[in-house]
Amino acid sequence: MAVHEHSHRSPGFRLFFRSGRTGSALAVSAGVDTHTVAARALASLRVLTGFVFLWAFLDKTFGLGYATASGKGWVDGGSPTKGFLSSVAAGPMQSTFHSWAGDTWADWLFMLGLLGIGAAVMTGVALRPAAVAGTAMMALMWMAEWPPAKHLADGSPSMSTNPFADYHVIYAVVLIAVAAAAAGTTWGLGRWWAGLPVVRDHAWLR
Repeated sequence: MAVHEHSHRSPGFRLFFRSGRTGSALAVSAGVDTHTVAARALASLRVLTGFVFLWAFLDKTFGLGYATASGKGWVDGGSPTKGFLSSVAAGPMQSTFHSWAGDTWADWLFMLGLLGIGAAVMTGVALRPAAVAGTAMMALMWMAEWPPAKHLADGSPSMSTNPFADYHVIYAVVLIAVAAAAAGTTWGLGRWWAGLPVVRDHAWLR
Protein backbone atom coordinates (compact mmCIF):
# COMPACT_ATOMS: atom_id res chain seq x y z
CA MET A 1 0.00 0.00 0.00
CA ALA A 2 2.79 2.39 0.93
CA VAL A 3 4.61 1.66 -2.30
CA HIS A 4 1.43 2.11 -4.25
CA GLU A 5 0.74 5.50 -2.64
CA HIS A 6 4.30 6.65 -3.37
CA SER A 7 4.06 5.66 -7.01
CA HIS A 8 0.70 7.38 -7.22
CA ARG A 9 2.03 10.67 -5.80
CA SER A 10 5.20 10.77 -7.85
CA PRO A 11 3.52 11.29 -11.24
CA GLY A 12 1.43 14.04 -9.66
CA PHE A 13 4.54 15.85 -8.47
CA ARG A 14 6.16 15.43 -11.88
CA LEU A 15 3.09 16.72 -13.64
CA PHE A 16 3.03 19.82 -11.46
CA PHE A 17 6.75 20.46 -12.06
CA ARG A 18 6.41 20.15 -15.80
CA SER A 19 3.37 22.35 -15.83
CA GLY A 20 5.34 25.04 -13.99
CA ARG A 21 8.16 24.87 -16.52
CA THR A 22 5.69 25.10 -19.40
CA GLY A 23 4.05 28.15 -17.83
CA SER A 24 7.41 29.85 -17.42
CA ALA A 25 8.34 29.08 -21.02
CA LEU A 26 5.04 30.50 -22.21
CA ALA A 27 5.59 33.65 -20.15
CA VAL A 28 9.09 34.11 -21.58
CA SER A 29 7.79 33.46 -25.09
CA ALA A 30 5.01 36.00 -24.61
CA GLY A 31 7.54 38.55 -23.35
CA VAL A 32 9.78 38.02 -26.37
CA ASP A 33 6.84 38.27 -28.75
CA THR A 34 5.65 41.49 -27.09
CA HIS A 35 9.13 43.00 -27.38
CA THR A 36 9.32 42.02 -31.06
CA VAL A 37 5.92 43.51 -31.83
CA ALA A 38 6.84 46.75 -30.04
CA ALA A 39 10.16 46.98 -31.89
CA ARG A 40 8.46 46.45 -35.24
CA ALA A 41 5.75 48.97 -34.43
CA LEU A 42 8.38 51.60 -33.60
CA ALA A 43 10.32 50.70 -36.75
CA SER A 44 7.16 51.15 -38.83
CA LEU A 45 6.53 54.52 -37.22
CA ARG A 46 10.14 55.51 -37.91
CA VAL A 47 10.06 54.54 -41.58
CA LEU A 48 6.73 56.24 -42.23
CA THR A 49 7.81 59.43 -40.46
CA GLY A 50 11.07 59.50 -42.39
CA PHE A 51 9.14 59.08 -45.63
CA VAL A 52 7.03 62.14 -44.78
CA PHE A 53 10.19 64.27 -44.76
CA LEU A 54 11.78 62.56 -47.75
CA TRP A 55 8.62 62.83 -49.84
CA ALA A 56 8.36 66.54 -49.05
CA PHE A 57 11.92 66.96 -50.31
CA LEU A 58 11.22 65.05 -53.54
CA ASP A 59 7.95 66.85 -54.24
CA LYS A 60 9.42 70.30 -53.65
CA THR A 61 12.55 69.46 -55.65
CA PHE A 62 10.95 67.99 -58.74
CA GLY A 63 7.41 69.40 -58.66
CA LEU A 64 5.63 66.04 -58.59
CA GLY A 65 2.21 67.66 -58.79
CA TYR A 66 1.09 67.16 -55.21
CA ALA A 67 1.93 69.99 -52.80
CA THR A 68 4.20 71.44 -55.50
CA ALA A 69 2.75 71.93 -58.97
CA SER A 70 4.49 70.42 -61.98
CA GLY A 71 7.05 72.84 -63.39
CA LYS A 72 7.29 74.74 -60.08
CA GLY A 73 9.88 72.52 -58.43
CA TRP A 74 13.22 73.63 -57.06
CA VAL A 75 15.01 72.26 -60.12
CA ASP A 76 12.73 74.40 -62.29
CA GLY A 77 13.76 77.57 -60.48
CA GLY A 78 10.95 77.61 -57.92
CA SER A 79 11.53 78.46 -54.28
CA PRO A 80 10.63 75.82 -51.67
CA THR A 81 10.11 78.47 -48.97
CA LYS A 82 8.68 81.51 -50.74
CA GLY A 83 5.07 80.40 -50.98
CA PHE A 84 4.79 79.12 -47.43
CA LEU A 85 6.75 81.81 -45.60
CA SER A 86 5.28 84.71 -47.55
CA SER A 87 1.77 83.53 -46.64
CA VAL A 88 2.39 83.52 -42.87
CA ALA A 89 -0.50 85.57 -41.48
CA ALA A 90 -0.27 85.23 -37.70
CA GLY A 91 2.18 85.02 -34.84
CA PRO A 92 5.03 87.09 -33.40
CA MET A 93 7.48 86.14 -36.19
CA GLN A 94 5.24 87.05 -39.12
CA SER A 95 7.46 89.84 -40.46
CA THR A 96 10.61 87.76 -39.90
CA PHE A 97 9.26 84.86 -41.91
CA HIS A 98 8.22 87.25 -44.70
CA SER A 99 11.77 88.54 -44.87
CA TRP A 100 13.15 85.00 -45.11
CA ALA A 101 10.74 83.88 -47.83
CA GLY A 102 12.58 82.87 -50.99
CA ASP A 103 16.07 83.63 -49.69
CA THR A 104 18.68 81.26 -51.08
CA TRP A 105 20.04 80.35 -47.66
CA ALA A 106 16.52 79.55 -46.42
CA ASP A 107 15.77 77.37 -49.44
CA TRP A 108 19.01 75.39 -49.08
CA LEU A 109 18.74 75.00 -45.32
CA PHE A 110 15.12 73.86 -45.53
CA MET A 111 15.72 71.38 -48.35
CA LEU A 112 18.89 69.92 -46.85
CA GLY A 113 17.00 69.53 -43.60
CA LEU A 114 14.17 67.63 -45.28
CA LEU A 115 16.60 65.38 -47.14
CA GLY A 116 18.91 64.74 -44.18
CA ILE A 117 16.14 64.09 -41.67
CA GLY A 118 14.16 61.93 -44.08
CA ALA A 119 17.14 59.79 -45.12
CA ALA A 120 18.47 59.40 -41.58
CA VAL A 121 15.13 58.45 -40.04
CA MET A 122 14.18 56.03 -42.82
CA THR A 123 17.51 54.20 -42.66
CA GLY A 124 17.71 54.33 -38.85
CA VAL A 125 21.07 56.13 -38.58
CA ALA A 126 21.94 59.35 -36.74
CA LEU A 127 18.51 59.41 -35.13
CA ARG A 128 19.59 61.76 -32.34
CA PRO A 129 20.90 64.53 -34.63
CA ALA A 130 17.86 63.98 -36.87
CA ALA A 131 15.55 64.36 -33.86
CA VAL A 132 17.22 67.64 -32.87
CA ALA A 133 17.13 69.03 -36.41
CA GLY A 134 13.59 67.81 -37.01
CA THR A 135 12.30 69.25 -33.74
CA ALA A 136 13.87 72.63 -34.57
CA MET A 137 12.28 72.56 -38.04
CA MET A 138 8.88 71.59 -36.65
CA ALA A 139 9.12 74.34 -34.02
CA LEU A 140 9.76 76.97 -36.71
CA MET A 141 6.92 75.66 -38.86
CA TRP A 142 4.63 75.62 -35.82
CA MET A 143 5.49 79.26 -35.17
CA ALA A 144 4.84 80.07 -38.83
CA GLU A 145 1.34 78.61 -38.68
CA TRP A 146 0.86 79.82 -35.07
CA PRO A 147 -2.01 77.55 -33.94
CA PRO A 148 -2.78 79.66 -30.79
CA ALA A 149 -4.18 82.44 -32.99
CA LYS A 150 -7.96 82.56 -33.31
CA HIS A 151 -7.75 85.18 -36.05
CA LEU A 152 -5.27 86.02 -38.79
CA ALA A 153 -3.70 89.43 -39.34
CA ASP A 154 -6.60 90.48 -41.60
CA GLY A 155 -9.16 89.55 -38.94
CA SER A 156 -10.44 86.41 -40.62
CA PRO A 157 -10.77 83.18 -38.57
CA SER A 158 -7.56 81.18 -38.40
CA MET A 159 -9.48 77.87 -38.46
CA SER A 160 -6.97 76.47 -35.99
CA THR A 161 -8.21 73.12 -34.68
CA ASN A 162 -6.01 73.07 -31.58
CA PRO A 163 -4.04 75.91 -29.96
CA PHE A 164 -1.06 73.70 -29.19
CA ALA A 165 -0.98 70.06 -30.33
CA ASP A 166 -0.97 70.17 -34.10
CA TYR A 167 0.83 67.80 -36.46
CA HIS A 168 4.15 69.63 -36.10
CA VAL A 169 4.20 68.81 -32.38
CA ILE A 170 3.28 65.18 -33.12
CA TYR A 171 6.11 64.78 -35.64
CA ALA A 172 8.61 66.30 -33.20
CA VAL A 173 7.55 63.93 -30.42
CA VAL A 174 7.75 60.94 -32.79
CA LEU A 175 11.29 61.90 -33.83
CA ILE A 176 12.35 62.19 -30.19
CA ALA A 177 10.66 58.88 -29.30
CA VAL A 178 12.27 56.80 -32.07
CA ALA A 179 15.67 58.30 -31.24
CA ALA A 180 15.28 57.62 -27.51
CA ALA A 181 14.16 54.04 -28.20
CA ALA A 182 17.01 53.40 -30.66
CA ALA A 183 14.38 52.30 -33.17
CA GLY A 184 16.92 52.12 -35.98
CA THR A 185 18.11 48.65 -34.95
CA THR A 186 14.93 47.04 -36.32
CA TRP A 187 14.47 47.24 -40.09
CA GLY A 188 17.30 49.74 -40.26
CA LEU A 189 21.05 50.29 -40.15
CA GLY A 190 21.11 51.48 -36.56
CA ARG A 191 23.17 48.60 -35.20
CA TRP A 192 25.81 49.00 -37.90
CA TRP A 193 25.84 52.79 -37.38
CA ALA A 194 26.25 52.45 -33.61
CA GLY A 195 29.23 50.16 -34.17
CA LEU A 196 31.24 52.71 -36.13
CA PRO A 197 34.26 53.98 -34.13
CA VAL A 198 33.31 57.65 -34.45
CA VAL A 199 29.78 56.93 -33.27
CA ARG A 200 30.99 54.81 -30.35
CA ASP A 201 33.18 57.71 -29.26
CA HIS A 202 30.44 60.33 -29.72
CA ALA A 203 27.13 58.97 -28.44
CA TRP A 204 25.20 62.04 -29.61
CA LEU A 205 25.66 60.81 -33.20
CA ARG A 206 23.59 57.66 -32.63
